[in-house]
Amino acid sequence: MSKKVVIVGGVAGGAGTAARLRRLDEQAEIVLLERGDYISFANCGLPYYIGGVITERDKLLVQTEEAMEERFSIDIRVNSEVTKIFRESKEVEVVAGDNVYRENYDYLVLSPGAAPLVPPIPGVDNRNILKLRNMADVDRIKSLILAQKPRKAAVIGGGYVGIEVAENLKHIGADVVVIEAAEQVVGPLDIEMARVVEKVLMDQGIELILKDAVTKFEGQDNIQINLKSGKTIEADMVVLAVGVKPEIKLAKEAGLEIGARGGIRVDEYLKTSDPFIYALGDAVEVKDIVNEQWALIPLAGPANKQARIVADNIAGRKVSFRGSQGTSIIKVFNLTAAATGNNEKLLNLWRIPYLKSYTHSPSHAAYYPGAIPMIVKILFSPGNGKLLGAQVVGKDGVDKRIDVLATAIRMGLTVYDLEELEFAYAPPYSSAKDPVNMAGFTAANMLKGDVRVIHWDELDDLDKNNYILLDVRTDEEYQKGHVEGSVHIPVDSLRKRIKEIPGDQKIIIYCKIGLRGYIAYRILVQHGFDAYNLSGGYDIYQALRYKYGEAVNMNEQMTKKEEGE
Repeated sequence: MSKKVVIVGGVAGGAGTAARLRRLDEQAEIVLLERGDYISFANCGLPYYIGGVITERDKLLVQTEEAMEERFSIDIRVNSEVTKIFRESKEVEVVAGDNVYRENYDYLVLSPGAAPLVPPIPGVDNRNILKLRNMADVDRIKSLILAQKPRKAAVIGGGYVGIEVAENLKHIGADVVVIEAAEQVVGPLDIEMARVVEKVLMDQGIELILKDAVTKFEGQDNIQINLKSGKTIEADMVVLAVGVKPEIKLAKEAGLEIGARGGIRVDEYLKTSDPFIYALGDAVEVKDIVNEQWALIPLAGPANKQARIVADNIAGRKVSFRGSQGTSIIKVFNLTAAATGNNEKLLNLWRIPYLKSYTHSPSHAAYYPGAIPMIVKILFSPGNGKLLGAQVVGKDGVDKRIDVLATAIRMGLTVYDLEELEFAYAPPYSSAKDPVNMAGFTAANMLKGDVRVIHWDELDDLDKNNYILLDVRTDEEYQKGHVEGSVHIPVDSLRKRIKEIPGDQKIIIYCKIGLRGYIAYRILVQHGFDAYNLSGGYDIYQALRYKYGEAVNMNEQMTKKEEGE
């Protein structure tokens, strides 16, 4: 007997479920109810339409109602909002304009997504204060831009959407300020990696205000933004990008279980607490595969995979969703930043022991034109070296490396496995020792005891009377800038001048990125010294020497290769 499946919500989760289910079951009756005008659009592409990178609005429409109905024989109803679930009778209430009716189901699929957070700030209902979630939102933003040609725009929130919107508003010629309540932008990155992103934003003329929050909006066309610090900002338009929250109203009112993180609770088969109701996408809590805790991970990739799994299970297959690791990537002008797995904040939150390492590697063979260094940070278990998280920042080849590291985390690989991974190599594409291999070598050295490291966030807390800070860079590099109080002996002169180093103190070595420091470390420990290498070198340390509006130029390393590294 054929089954009737009602799907609430389109886009990746709902539309994906409908298409997959039809491919598996030609006899199923499938009804897709979408409260908006469109069943499937590229919401990740919306910021780029604002900036004119995507020039044609229709390119954002992944699938139209007519095309999907014709190909998949699905009953699609747009502008139809499900307002109630009657679990006992297995029906939903649908409001379509003035028409209110009930639709029965054998299985119900909830894919309502997540809504942009609109904080209860006085004046937030101003018509020029906008959010970005769907086609209607982007149309409003485009209309405002065309009508008023804003000179100054403010983006509230420095997450992925906020940064993408800020970049694209800059493309249309607006002066842009980003206001972020946290101490950094791009939360999935750890702070020292985020500093590189912030430097690029400022280099491109975007003003950053961190660790400050909006308390009030005043005015209409000329909006005054009052901040907690007492500072005021003026803007012609404001885009809210302070985060999203799961759309759980429908599920909660139906008595479905809601998790502690505020999302719909589902089991490994994406079934809710009602055996005839499935849920997926941004509205559900998923297991974080690294820390094994429930999490909200509103990303398109997991939603698309969940759509296939829901359809498979309704069709009679038993397929489980293992969880997510939050792999993400962002373009910031000419920079790319990416993360996967857990960052330090999450590992500390769940009290998971970890070590970390930094490596700086060229995007391809250094002797082939155009090689640009990237920073790779990995977090791994101090016991067995299992990879827990990774972050990569650079200009070229970041996507390739983060995808390899994401795969390694998914498969439970260790830093020793990273040493052995075999990559395609030709000078235009990589180095014989790929950046991922280099990250593995460095981390494995730490675990094997071949090097002891100290990190940037530990250095300032040490008693300066008990150690010597040794700079092993060139004379030219040292003269351009160095850590105050450091002793300077270039690595190539170290053996000749080793008697200048006292043997009764700890020696903390640093170079630009860590490689020459490691070489110096190996020399010193074999001569009996108590030595440590500053992980990530001077560049990572300097990234944190930061004042709003005057970050140090760590980003220099993204444009040239220093001699000796």
